[in-house]
Amino acid sequence: MFRVVLFTMYLVMVSSSLASTTVYVNPHGNDLQAGTEQAPLRTLAGARDRVRRLKPLSGPVTVSFAPGSYPFTKPIVFETQDSGTSAYPILYKADSGTHVQFTGGVTIDQWKPVTQTSVLNRLLPKARTQLRVADLKSQGITEYGTLAVRGFGMGSPLAEGELFCNNQPMTLSRWPNDGFRGATKKHDDLRVEVDTNRLQRWTEETDPWIFAYWHHDWAELYEPIAGFEPDQNIIRRTPDVKPNYGITASRARWYALNLLSELDQPGEYYLDRQKGCLYFWPPSDTGKTVLSLSSGIIQAHKLSHVTFQGFTMDACRGTAITFREGTKCAVVGCTIRNVGHRAVSVTAGKSHEVFGCDIYYCGEGGISMSGGDRPTLTRAGHNAENNHVHHYSRRARTYKSAISVSGVGNRIAHNLIHDGPHMALSSGGNDHLVEYNEIHNVVYESGDAGAFYVGRDWTQRGNVIQHNYFHQIVGGTGYGGMTIYLDDQHCGYRIHGNLFERCSQTIFIGGGDDNIVTNNVFLNCWRSAHVDNRGIGWQKKATDDPNGTLRTRLRAMPYQNELWSKRYPNLPKILDDQPNLPKRNVFRSNISAGGLWDHISENIRQYQTMEQNLAFDKDSAWIDIKRDATGHPVQLTFKDPDAVSASGYQPLTLKKMGLYQDARRASWPVSHEVRIVALPGIPKP
Repeated sequence: MFRVVLFTMYLVMVSSSLASTTVYVNPHGNDLQAGTEQAPLRTLAGARDRVRRLKPLSGPVTVSFAPGSYPFTKPIVFETQDSGTSAYPILYKADSGTHVQFTGGVTIDQWKPVTQTSVLNRLLPKARTQLRVADLKSQGITEYGTLAVRGFGMGSPLAEGELFCNNQPMTLSRWPNDGFRGATKKHDDLRVEVDTNRLQRWTEETDPWIFAYWHHDWAELYEPIAGFEPDQNIIRRTPDVKPNYGITASRARWYALNLLSELDQPGEYYLDRQKGCLYFWPPSDTGKTVLSLSSGIIQAHKLSHVTFQGFTMDACRGTAITFREGTKCAVVGCTIRNVGHRAVSVTAGKSHEVFGCDIYYCGEGGISMSGGDRPTLTRAGHNAENNHVHHYSRRARTYKSAISVSGVGNRIAHNLIHDGPHMALSSGGNDHLVEYNEIHNVVYESGDAGAFYVGRDWTQRGNVIQHNYFHQIVGGTGYGGMTIYLDDQHCGYRIHGNLFERCSQTIFIGGGDDNIVTNNVFLNCWRSAHVDNRGIGWQKKATDDPNGTLRTRLRAMPYQNELWSKRYPNLPKILDDQPNLPKRNVFRSNISAGGLWDHISENIRQYQTMEQNLAFDKDSAWIDIKRDATGHPVQLTFKDPDAVSASGYQPLTLKKMGLYQDARRASWPVSHEVRIVALPGIPKP
């Protein structure tokens, strides 16, 4: 009997030692307390330090945050010592059903009417009674950041302090208030004549800036204005900044910003950095105004087995959450908004995940995940799933995807993406999977750009784009917007089982090899299937150049070793197989109605395989889409089901495309506006 009692006591002691531990945090707590429910901590940093003192872990750890706002003046750094283990993970989470905010901003109050005559005289009459001013220095705010040159090829400097009101980004005062103006003449690279005499109003501005697409519709530039010659409508540029592709007046479009004299509508603001005065036309009489301050929220270095769940993170000048290396960390069910760069960035490591988040109003892209080793084709296994990413790329307009992966073996699945000026998705590298996503109303400001874009690499093979729903994608200017854009001889993609509705140039293969396009449906798309001959045309010189991008990237990979030869059998012999010619692209069992199906250059058609496709260019009614109450497709029907069956086509998995309900999602149900786009006229074959 005595032995039984001792054994029972031993089991109780063991089970107790393995029990989970909960650390409590409250915005009214104190980091010197014990972290119990009765004596909670106050900050994320305090909770991190308390968890360190629990090492070695004897069970899972949960750090529970009570509702409220937790301010950050700098990001909290997590390191290897802050990791959990596969057996005992660490979870930082918001209390269930509560609003827990990690904010990198500072609240601005004490707004007053503008009474200074020298300021009022510079404003338009309608603005003089509407503007409010806050003395930031009197509120202890002296670090405003600086406006920095940014845009295509210019890196990603931290955002300056930005203003947000009622959780919406406000607009740095600009002219025109919407859209762009043009240029009429380039006198030289430093003097551009523009199509307005508005410059007369701007001669007293102390720090005017300009945003412009100076040549290409996919290469933007933010830069300071050196001065004005208002009598000739000339804007003077600074010699310190050189547009990547020069300036072409006939193609240029621009607007000016950071102009006190143009603060003329609700939601605009201007910051006088010398005086510390913030001028603002509030969009409503009431509302909380916040100026971003911290460079980020969380920075993790070699962190493993840690999850951050259920938080709202906002108002930082850089990326909210950064992971470098580490294993199996996750961001789950968070709302990340109003940040200067991205929501989440993952570099290297393995099996990190971003799941179920709502991400919007990011200054750059939404989620970026890189990992895996390309020379050895070792997979990273990162996953971005069930996220809603929209209204992204506020500040850097091009090549900042809503979700991008790079490296080897990562996944983008079941996400909803919309309202981006340029790209939505990208998967640079090898063996990535892009599946079950819904993408619409992107590439709305750009031309010669893709909703999904990769380009100029013979070695980035083994990637799969399957079971996605792309719709309402047309592009803003120039060549318009492609849907899936394999640019400049990109090779080796499998595109299968997708639905494309009201897209412009849909699957656009820019001279590449070995792309397999099967079992897709195209409805009311301007052009469905495109393959061109650029390698024997305008791109021939670049293809043949031994020091050009294509051949340099080829040499950077061990593309002829045994591993690569087995994985991509057509790649090792590419230089001996007429690399200028696109070969072995396959289009099989696709169905297209209501637009031009086949747009393939005639002199390279013999190198492609086109079989068992059904095309009804002038009969959009040949395909009918049945939708649920939200407008999402649930079933396709065809005029001739027997012909469809004979083609080898298999029904699409429509109901699985896009977001799905899950207890870990940040919100449910999810609503999003779908805007019908205007396509070009029906093209001739």
